[in-house]
Amino acid sequence: MSERSDVLTAQRTRPVPRPVPPEVRATGKAAGRSRRPGGGWAGQGAVILVLTAIAVVALFPYLFMFMTSFKTNRQFNDSYWAPTWPLELENYSTAWHQIQPYFITSILVALAAIIGTVALSSVAGFLFARYEFVGRKVLYGMIVMLMMVPPVASLIPMFVLMRDLGLLNTMTVLILPHIASSVVLATILMRTFVAQIPQELFDAARIDGANGPRMFRSLVLPLSMPVIGTVSLLTVISVWNDFFWPLLVITEDKLRTIPVGLAFFKGQNATEWGPLFAGYTLASLPLLLLFTFLSKYFLAGVQGGLPGTGK
Repeated sequence: MSERSDVLTAQRTRPVPRPVPPEVRATGKAAGRSRRPGGGWAGQGAVILVLTAIAVVALFPYLFMFMTSFKTNRQFNDSYWAPTWPLELENYSTAWHQIQPYFITSILVALAAIIGTVALSSVAGFLFARYEFVGRKVLYGMIVMLMMVPPVASLIPMFVLMRDLGLLNTMTVLILPHIASSVVLATILMRTFVAQIPQELFDAARIDGANGPRMFRSLVLPLSMPVIGTVSLLTVISVWNDFFWPLLVITEDKLRTIPVGLAFFKGQNATEWGPLFAGYTLASLPLLLLFTFLSKYFLAGVQGGLPGTGK
């Protein structure tokens, strides 16, 4: 009993620790941070230096292209690496006059390919994710297996098919192959994304009397904007960078796309470096603007972001 009373007396008489002022806590935290291994200004400076070097190396070709687009041939030969003055703005007018029909063709093909790819992949992804039917897993497995087929393996069969259908030298021969090649990955992305949507939302929609098409239109599509942005951007990149297929199936100048048109532009203006690089700069602007405005949806769709938030 006496030992217990001594313990209680010691607890009562134990001094209560004073609260540490915020200034002292902040100073202690700063000191703790400064004592961390590898920290401090030296470590941060090294990281910034490495990242700056990577950015310079990655952006230098584009900076060189943009800088050269304002030069004449004489300025290009006299000052190859450095910018010059005055700026030759006439290069952009010459380049736009040359690539305008190719630019319009590429935009039309990209829009049609986006609409077709998004329409087919969104419906297919919704069916594979939310409906049970005979052969669902087998059919989806066959779609996944198409990812292992290299595009060059289907090049000759696709050309023979388009020739037998009489579609050579038409806008259709540029659109259909892009839809067929893009819809495979798009279906996988859409199916994975729709499967993440909580089942409670579909149950609530059924209680309210919504059928399948209504749930797809009012529930799935609005929540799937991140992955739709991803599919759209990937489709545009595929159309904009495709060179061999339009070169193979198109012989009319008005139906050529940007990559093929720039190749002919290079042949016609082999010594006019300013207009040539101005054409490259104009051709890269649509992808730059699209990625700037759709990057949030693109990253959310690739990372499997929270449905409907784009985060």
